[in-house]
Amino acid sequence: MQIRRFFAQNIQESTVLLDESETRHLRDVLRLKTGDAANVFDGDGNEYECVVERIEKRKSELRIIRPVEPTAPESKLDLTLCASVLKSDKTEVAIQKAVELGVNRFVPMITARCDVKAKAAANRVDRWRKIVLEASKQCGRARLMRVEDVSTLEDQIRDGGAGKLMFFSERDGGELQLTEKPTAITAFLGPEGGWDDSEIALARDSGADVITLHGRIMKADTAAIAISAILQHKFGDLN
Repeated sequence: MQIRRFFAQNIQESTVLLDESETRHLRDVLRLKTGDAANVFDGDGNEYECVVERIEKRKSELRIIRPVEPTAPESKLDLTLCASVLKSDKTEVAIQKAVELGVNRFVPMITARCDVKAKAAANRVDRWRKIVLEASKQCGRARLMRVEDVSTLEDQIRDGGAGKLMFFSERDGGELQLTEKPTAITAFLGPEGGWDDSEIALARDSGADVITLHGRIMKADTAAIAISAILQHKFGDLN
């Protein structure tokens, strides 16, 4: 039987309270009843086997049976994607797949050749965070990937990122070669029109490794998925 999973921040010693949105999903979509089994995760990596105790209009209460291991373990690689915002629903797809591939943090960026304005991108952040929650429920992760507020390449380069900085470019880069295995990587991914020359120079001057994956021409949303998978395979747990 498929495990029914819910997200809750209000987790006490022996009980869990689901909010109105999760209660609606439990009651109206999955049609669970009192006494049914369900799992609840807190977004910080913890998951619990529970039993439904009470269902009300705006909240529901579950009794904790025991802690359990999430279906999808977290990668040992702390991976951040700093990605140019893409038009249409392409960023949504990239975010959904990043969750499935074990990315810890996603930073949407406005870049020189970005097709989306900053204000329009900012209006989509709440939607992207909801996609993270739904994707986490489906793929078995108990830790929510963080989606940051919209930023710029300059700000992220100045911030320095977490761990090794890898700037993926369709041109003017070298091979992906590291003598040591990093535990944290910040990967920069460009827009559909590619990076501007000044952006490549900025990345190189900041000490980031400018990397070109030779032999494949990929759309920006495809590149986000492929690069996440490559990095998890080489340095994480996707083996």
